Amino acid sequence: MEGLKMRKRSIMAILVAAALGLSLTSCGSAESTAKSESASSAKSESAGASSSAPAASSASGTSSSGGDEKFTIAWVDGNLANESNAVCADAAKAYAESQGMEFLLLDGQGSGETQVSQCETLIAQGVDCVIVQPYDAAACQVGVQACIDAGVNVLVTKTTIEDNSICPFVGQDDVVAGEMEMEWIAEKLGGKGNIVIIEGPTGISAAINRNDGIENVLKNYPDINVLHTQPADWNRDEGMALMETWLQTGEQIDAVVAHNDEMALGAYDAIADAGLAGQIYVIGIDAIDAAKKSVADGELDATVLQDVETIGQKTVEVAIAMCKGEKVDDVYNIDPILLTKDNVGDY
Repeated sequence: MEGLKMRKRSIMAILVAAALGLSLTSCGSAESTAKSESASSAKSESAGASSSAPAASSASGTSSSGGDEKFTIAWVDGNLANESNAVCADAAKAYAESQGMEFLLLDGQGSGETQVSQCETLIAQGVDCVIVQPYDAAACQVGVQACIDAGVNVLVTKTTIEDNSICPFVGQDDVVAGEMEMEWIAEKLGGKGNIVIIEGPTGISAAINRNDGIENVLKNYPDINVLHTQPADWNRDEGMALMETWLQTGEQIDAVVAHNDEMALGAYDAIADAGLAGQIYVIGIDAIDAAKKSVADGELDATVLQDVETIGQKTVEVAIAMCKGEKVDDVYNIDPILLTKDNVGDY
């Protein structure tokens, strides 16, 4: 009988222990479930906050250790073989990286169609901002519009697209640059004489606008005759070949007005080879290093400074502001400066 009572007490102890264990397990499970629901709720709230942020920075923007956002900025250049473009892109890259940004540099290699394709690829990659330095105004209009349609921040630098009202622009007013070089030549000629104009590529905004500036000034000087005007595609060798052809006509040429320095340097080479150095004025635009040295050495007579380093940095500043959702201006113009032997040493 005593053994039976002992067995009953043992069974009751086991049942009580089991019940207590089940109770503790249930409490732990409830607490775990509550924590899980709390974390899920917080995650949902975080996702909601993220989705309400500007679309421009949601593509790949992250926070750096300093608390500032890091964005991926892509620069689609028209042609990095052009020294002015290369210097501008290098300045942009240096500034972007100094600000902790990821910087992608693509080369259109003188093809607007290639630049459009590159824009489409960058859209698919989800970059935060695309900077286009257009080679062809009409073709690159398509690439810029594609970025806008996809909700990707986009701006144009150095040269423009056909309708630049659709996005911000950072660069110089090329009409003013053209006016500046032509006015200087007109003054040197005393308002009369024969000139030739070496143009940039057909359809390029810089060439169009610089030529418009030249034409604006020529309206005020009816005694200045334009003997020849033709593109040499920003190229030094082509500028030289063109000038050689014009010199062979035997016509009196008093000045060469070139849309950029590379072509001006080529024209000077042809003039020097013909034994006419110092007899024909030559001016270009951009103030690349080779041109500044030539001016300092008394070869080229002048160049118009396009401050591409400042343009490159300012372009990235605007790009970062756009990624942050900040308001930016429609146009940022960096003023051109005429450089002659008297002041080229200052630049």
